Amino acid sequence: MAKIGFIGLGNMGGPMAINLVKAGHEVRVFDLSPDAIATLVEVGATAVNAVEEVCDNADFVVSMLPAGKHVKAIYTGENGLINHLDKNTLVIDCSTIDAESAQYVGKALGEAGIKFVDAPVSGGVAGAAAGTLTFIVGGSTACFELANIILPNMGKNIYHAGDIGAGQVAKICNNMLLSILMAGTSEALQMGIDHGLDPKVLSEIMLNSSGRNWTLELYNPCPDVLENVPSSNGYKPGFMVDLMAKDLGLAQQAAQQTNSATPMGALAKNLYNLMQNQGKGAEDFSAIFKLYSEK
Repeated sequence: MAKIGFIGLGNMGGPMAINLVKAGHEVRVFDLSPDAIATLVEVGATAVNAVEEVCDNADFVVSMLPAGKHVKAIYTGENGLINHLDKNTLVIDCSTIDAESAQYVGKALGEAGIKFVDAPVSGGVAGAAAGTLTFIVGGSTACFELANIILPNMGKNIYHAGDIGAGQVAKICNNMLLSILMAGTSEALQMGIDHGLDPKVLSEIMLNSSGRNWTLELYNPCPDVLENVPSSNGYKPGFMVDLMAKDLGLAQQAAQQTNSATPMGALAKNLYNLMQNQGKGAEDFSAIFKLYSEK
């Protein structure tokens, strides 16, 4: 059993922390939402009054925060946790942020003798609840092996992508590709529908042809083709449009840093920004299908 501090109990962080409690770990939690904290206390976690208290005798501190500025503020800001963390503690930041912020925090903590990995996740809210997330870890081999003590309690697939920041780059590469596949799948399905094809039949044809892909097979964006997916439940997330747009912004930022050519990623970002402008930011990202179907 490990002593774990957990910061950030939102849609992803809350279920992740619950799974750590269920695995038998001693978990201290902090969040700005009293309701989120109460949910964790109900399952056996311990609430703290101040964020620095999650560091007390902790083997691990896990964070799941909205953006790089929040991660930097928590760990390296004025009275940041860098001043409270023990050198025996491993910090595991699971936020999806820009690689530069992860590297900045990792370097600052490293200079203070504190171990750090960035470990963004893939799998959505359902994966967080089921404990089947994919963790994409950036950091030293020693820190990766240490993180592997608790990551299997929250996830099914755990990958070492490289040095600090590599987890973030791999995550945004994956999500950029996912957005492109979702947009293309939606476009193809709607063209078939416009020509009178049954989307279930068309989906089956493409699944057994060269157009097969994850979005078509497991997350079909056309309503009523698959059960138990957001498109068949009013596009309730899931993974929100706002979050995909955020990740696509990070991808374009990363592309500019290395002069990488990402024309399809840029187009996908524009499409998801259009959805935000239409007030669909809180819908599941598969709702991009409506850009083609709502004429």
